[in-house]
Amino acid sequence: MRLLKLVPDNTNISFLKWRNIALAISVLLMIGSVALVLMRGLNFGVDFVGGQMIQATFTQSEQAPIADLRSKVGSLGYGEPVIQRFGQPNQVSIRMKLPEGADEKPELANEMGNQVVAKLQADYEDVRIDGNEAVSGKVSEELFSDGALALLAAILGVSIYIWIRFEWQFGVGAIWALFHDVTLTFGLFALTQLEFNLSTIAALLTIIGYSLNDTIVIYDRIRENLKKFRKMDISALLDLSVNETLPRTIMTSLTILAPLLCLVFLGPDVIFGFALAMTFGVVIGTYSSVYMAAPILIWLKVGPDSFVPEEGVGDKNELRNENFGAQV
Repeated sequence: MRLLKLVPDNTNISFLKWRNIALAISVLLMIGSVALVLMRGLNFGVDFVGGQMIQATFTQSEQAPIADLRSKVGSLGYGEPVIQRFGQPNQVSIRMKLPEGADEKPELANEMGNQVVAKLQADYEDVRIDGNEAVSGKVSEELFSDGALALLAAILGVSIYIWIRFEWQFGVGAIWALFHDVTLTFGLFALTQLEFNLSTIAALLTIIGYSLNDTIVIYDRIRENLKKFRKMDISALLDLSVNETLPRTIMTSLTILAPLLCLVFLGPDVIFGFALAMTFGVVIGTYSSVYMAAPILIWLKVGPDSFVPEEGVGDKNELRNENFGAQV
């Protein structure tokens, strides 16, 4: 039985031919992402801004009346609630931001939660309250700072590993690719105003891991080819390395995207943001490994002779003596 090959063995695509155009597009997208975050901001969830979360099940209904719920809960005057299906189609999660002064007076949050519960029980006979929990603003600030530190620690650990595993130029390329991926993902959440919560941080950390893994595979092949082809032009060498790892890159990306796309289109609403961030991250992570991490080696003046040890004076004298002895 013949193995399925998505990429022919003799594939020779000139990826680096478009490196300047790809860089220009990526820089514009990154600037746009930063601008979106600064102007529109991120739609932080209860995890990061604090608030009340109420879980309810409509026992006699096949579908929860989300639109009607949003209207009735919003009429209480506590702002626009975030309502999502949670688990089964008749189960919902209602998230409300904390009222002003709730950090100093926790009873305000409990009062808001009790009013929402009372409204649900008064308007829906088949409603069952499964949970009524509050997250204080102080706890949410700690969660946000811990999440940010986790992202920074991951990127710092990546840079140290790449520096030790390869050379500093490779480390700079990997960090640039990761910065590209994380920035565009932030831009996606600022554009769509999807809820940014702890699940999103988990998705970002996973994206960093995937993008780094793909980048290291390409870098490892580049390093091998640098040792084999001392006289090859660096652009041709990078193209060769990317093409040699292309079957692995495409197969890995497709096998990851298949379940992620199922989660995006068929999965529950509660993990939609996580699944979308992961799907987006896999696509741009694959792109950045080819068009961000590899071309930057050219701009950092890496060539086939960049890592060849230079001959010292003693080595040159020893070589002369060897040549003189051979002549005698």
